[in-house]
Amino acid sequence: MSSKKEIKSNNIRKLILLAILFLFIILFAVSGIKILNYIKDSKENEKIFDEIAKYIVVQEVSDDSIKYNSKYKIDFESLKQKNNDTVGFLKVKGTDIEQVVVKTKDNNYYLSHNFEKSQNNAGWIFADYRNNFDGTDKNIIIYGHNMRNGTMFSSLKNVLNSDWKENEENRYITFITENEYAIYEVFSVYQIENEDYYMKTSFNGKEFDTFINTIKKRSKYNFNVDINDNDKILTLSTCGDNNKDRVILHAKKIVE
Repeated sequence: MSSKKEIKSNNIRKLILLAILFLFIILFAVSGIKILNYIKDSKENEKIFDEIAKYIVVQEVSDDSIKYNSKYKIDFESLKQKNNDTVGFLKVKGTDIEQVVVKTKDNNYYLSHNFEKSQNNAGWIFADYRNNFDGTDKNIIIYGHNMRNGTMFSSLKNVLNSDWKENEENRYITFITENEYAIYEVFSVYQIENEDYYMKTSFNGKEFDTFINTIKKRSKYNFNVDINDNDKILTLSTCGDNNKDRVILHAKKIVE
């Protein structure tokens, strides 16, 4: 016959196994819910992409002032009727980024809400809340999630690849607002630990020179682009694949 100690020991083992099994069931259920929500959010945003695409018309042109870019005609009036936070349209060559940009009163809302302002973990592409889009911004900053399905800013990491850099067409970025049609030339790309140094929109005195020198030194490649105090720049930011680092691109406005 089994001793009381053996019976007690067996009961404890059974309880431990049941606890482990229960934990696995919970983890499996939570993972399943996250996957289902991810699929739902992705499909919802794909539907929005298709819906607002009709407000973006592409006209191929051969105009030296629009180097290596198509001429876009954006129906801002219709876009703002759907979302009054609409501020621009962004196209980054050599990536899948071709997206309407929004802005609100903070840098948190569009991390978890889409263009229709519905709760969505994929969020949307959004500009820093401190940017004004009145011609005074020294550094326009635009953020987006690194989504596994290839949407939002997931393909921004392409800029770190040597073949992206070697294709000269990729160095020119289109950013359109209601007030201007601007072309930017890339001068710095890098991956760095999460920080907020590059998230600066205004500068005093020699701060801009120091800022430019710092972010140019960080760049993985030398783009040989000169920048002075009178210049304005565009910054794009997303998470690295490890979800800890940030992939950053900086570009100088050359046409407006």
